Amino acid sequence: MAFTNCYQDATRADAYAQLKFANTYYLAYRDLPAIIRDHVTGTKAIDFGCGTGRSTRFVRQLGFDAIGVDIAPEMIAKAREVDRSGNYQLVSEDDLCDLQAGVYDLVLSVFTFGNISGFDPKVRLFHDLGVLLNASGKMVSVVSSPDIYVHEWASFSTKDYPENRSAQSGDVVRIITTDFADNRPAEDILWTDESYRDVYVRAGLRLVATYKPLAQGDEPYKWVNETRIAPWVIYVLAQA
Repeated sequence: MAFTNCYQDATRADAYAQLKFANTYYLAYRDLPAIIRDHVTGTKAIDFGCGTGRSTRFVRQLGFDAIGVDIAPEMIAKAREVDRSGNYQLVSEDDLCDLQAGVYDLVLSVFTFGNISGFDPKVRLFHDLGVLLNASGKMVSVVSSPDIYVHEWASFSTKDYPENRSAQSGDVVRIITTDFADNRPAEDILWTDESYRDVYVRAGLRLVATYKPLAQGDEPYKWVNETRIAPWVIYVLAQA
């Protein structure tokens, strides 16, 4: 059965437009300002897989001239509705040629690659995104740790999907976001650290740094496993 991107859905776009930088999601974004400051010079950015524009607006607040791009028309429509002054562009999953090569200081990708199935499509997209970077540019990719699909979290539940525990890299896994009213499970693609590293090499990228953010325990959120298990992995990449 072919994998269907469950995020190409108007109801889901409405739900994601309501999300804040809170609970488990807080940990995906908390360290990004420091990580970007440490690794990126310049202010020209692409937010690949921008969804409803949350991460685009986030990086714009850091001083970047950011363009948000996504393959889902429902998500782009909602991003433009929420942020009429923003720059959001619909792109084809197979064609980024409308974006200028070799000029961007930062390519940001938050949660995008868990929705892209197959080794070769991931390699192609990472390669094509790498082509957008200038000589000193960096890619910052935030992905779901495989652990997120087998535990309970402040923002997510997986208890109804015990089959996730036997999933291998490339398999479909299911997870429910509890931070909004749309309780339909998201169907993601599990991808291990080893598999990501293989993709990066094949895509002509060099791994610069890896981060696995944990909660400290003093944040204003009701943590479940976030203080001891990292739900996200943040990779910083450069052209090889």
